[in-house]
Amino acid sequence: MSTDIKPESSLPEATEPASTNAGSVSPTMTTVRSEEPDQWQKIWSRISVLLADLPDYVTDFFRQYRRPITTIGLILAALVSVKLMLAVLSAINDIPLLSPLFELIGLGYVAWFVYRYLLKASNRKELIEDFNSLKDQVLGRNAV
Repeated sequence: MSTDIKPESSLPEATEPASTNAGSVSPTMTTVRSEEPDQWQKIWSRISVLLADLPDYVTDFFRQYRRPITTIGLILAALVSVKLMLAVLSAINDIPLLSPLFELIGLGYVAWFVYRYLLKASNRKELIEDFNSLKDQVLGRNAV
């Protein structure tokens, strides 16, 4: 199949009118059209083989990269959770009376915590003991 432009003198002349040639097909056209289905069949067979083996490729991929995929999934889930939590807090903060109410609740809790644990030395000692026992429980160490 050449893309060279042939001069007009080398082109074959039409011997019959175009209306009578409409039903006939030249031999060169039949070879081109018969090659096209073979080419499409080859392409389709390659695609069908790839699609048939796709579950094996996917399972091998997930089996090989299970830990990184899990890590990436957990990071994405954490990001989505943080974004969702911030959106909910922003929506709650936009309600006119709730924002100052939450600030008052926070100030009240801070005042109670200071009064309960930080004013007296005995209470500070109790707070440190509670903190150390919690730390030992979380880290798995026994208090010695």
